[in-house]
Amino acid sequence: MRHALEQAALEAGSAILAVAAKGPGIRLKSDQSPVTEADEQAEAIVLAHLAEHFAGIPVVAEEEIAAGRFPAVNCPRFFLVDALDGTKEFIAGKPDYTVNIALIDQGRPVAGVVYAPAYRKLYSADAGIAEAIAVGDDGMPGARRTIRTRTPQDPLVAIASRSHNSPRTGEYLSGLGTDRFQSIGSSLKFCMLAEGEADVYPRFTRTMQWDTAAGDAVLRAAGGATLELDGRPLLYGERREGPDEGYANPYFVAWGRIPHQYRHLARG
Repeated sequence: MRHALEQAALEAGSAILAVAAKGPGIRLKSDQSPVTEADEQAEAIVLAHLAEHFAGIPVVAEEEIAAGRFPAVNCPRFFLVDALDGTKEFIAGKPDYTVNIALIDQGRPVAGVVYAPAYRKLYSADAGIAEAIAVGDDGMPGARRTIRTRTPQDPLVAIASRSHNSPRTGEYLSGLGTDRFQSIGSSLKFCMLAEGEADVYPRFTRTMQWDTAAGDAVLRAAGGATLELDGRPLLYGERREGPDEGYANPYFVAWGRIPHQYRHLARG
């Protein structure tokens, strides 16, 4: 599983970098969000890899859904794919964009990869082990190391979205007694928690499941947790009722490790 997902992400990342070198080719989707040639090429590559290696497992992919192609997900295992998370960062020439592939089983992200092509860094999770892998200029994986979440700092170090922040984030962090705050785009926020570079990531604006599942898989394998505001683990799968119908996430808080004195605040 791990090797196949890594190869798909690396090949998709190479395609993204090739598009970046010549210009992104932007158009607007029906919801007026931007999509680029890199999004489409990278997703086609990932889908081809998954079809070759995991033909019996359905795939829910961002651009496929945007095009109105909804797979029949009638089993507990399926893939979530965002082949270019952080499109706005990519268009702006910023490096905080990623390739995301996650396997969901019984609502939980059990394996996944996050590849940041501009940083030449790959994060991989499977069987409860999370790794960070250096990628060479040739696009091939090199040295890898196991990563774990860290003992929480005092005060906590928080991460938030670069493009989608909200006043509620500041209020929540004030309740945690911290003003130490870093902004970064895409699913790299989860990876920073997993790698022990930060402690908490609250998200009180809309996200889709393909935005978060791969990073969440890495975080959970590294010892972290992603919780809904009632303290339950964030689950994945089509939501058929309420404001989060479809594949939207509810608001959540991702933690490296929840400090004992703040466990009551983990419920929002």
